[in-house]
Amino acid sequence: MNERAEQYRRLQRDLLFGICAASAVILLGTLWYWLIEGWRWTEALYMTIITLSTVGFLEVHPLGDRGHLFTIVLIILGVVWLGYVVNRFTEALIQGYFQDGFKFQQSQRRMDNLTNHYILCGFGRTGRQVASTLTTEEKDLIVIETNPDAVESAQALGYLVLQGSATLDETLREAGIERAHSIISALPSDAENLYTVLSAKTLNPKVRVVVRANSEEGTEKLKQVGADVVVAPYMAVGKRMTIAALRPQVLNFVDVALTGKDPAIYIEEILLTSETCPYIGKQLSETKLRSQTGATILAICRNDGTLITSPTGQTPLQAKDLLICLGTDSQLQAINPILYKAQ
Repeated sequence: MNERAEQYRRLQRDLLFGICAASAVILLGTLWYWLIEGWRWTEALYMTIITLSTVGFLEVHPLGDRGHLFTIVLIILGVVWLGYVVNRFTEALIQGYFQDGFKFQQSQRRMDNLTNHYILCGFGRTGRQVASTLTTEEKDLIVIETNPDAVESAQALGYLVLQGSATLDETLREAGIERAHSIISALPSDAENLYTVLSAKTLNPKVRVVVRANSEEGTEKLKQVGADVVVAPYMAVGKRMTIAALRPQVLNFVDVALTGKDPAIYIEEILLTSETCPYIGKQLSETKLRSQTGATILAICRNDGTLITSPTGQTPLQAKDLLICLGTDSQLQAINPILYKAQ
């Protein structure tokens, strides 16, 4: 949790304690004058209030030594309580806790309202690139980071940030892991990433987990504990450098399509669901996607993991098929209304 947010919550607790203490003192004074001195309860409450506020009015009824001693104690309690509350309130104003608290509450409300969002664990060099790409794709994102400097850096860039350890269930719950689409773990060590994967899959078995591995051994272990995709930077960079040397134009085309740097071309995936798609069980040609949108179906990934490359018009569509489509932004946006039109 953010240190400033924790200070704000501590201040809230202190002020709440002050209010409860004031209520207890008022109740104590009222009960004394009502039950011990035998006054009417309205007179007892009135006497308590003017005593605690030290306005200097006369006593409602004459008091004996016992009543005088109690009134002295009541005045002291009132002064101590007032000094405590004023001190905490002044400290809050000077240090800006109220402003920080308001921002913290706004962030909490935004986090609580997010669904189908992405959780990024770690805001180092890799995390920054992930966050930038997700923002470009206009995806809702929550960053989890323990380093205060990285937290401030992420906040300065406008990201929703949760300061805490991604390995803890409490932190993941606060980030809405039960409602998240995916969690991306780019923490510096394989051990941290391993615990994050275990926690995420325990809290939400359906969440998609993409994780960075820093060693070959770590890659295997992360797959064993349930990571959907494990990216090893040293392997990815090696393959990319090789492709850049052997097939540079292919690499350039894929980069443009995947990152959306050129608005002329994108690669997107579309999931077919049996509840809403009328083409389940029919052939691809019956959708007339090519003629109606201009987009190209590069491949179909079956629910069992089978990958059909260059599908033909006779390829049947099945529930939970994932269509890998190539086209412009407008072409890709036109696919969904066709696939999910009313039967």
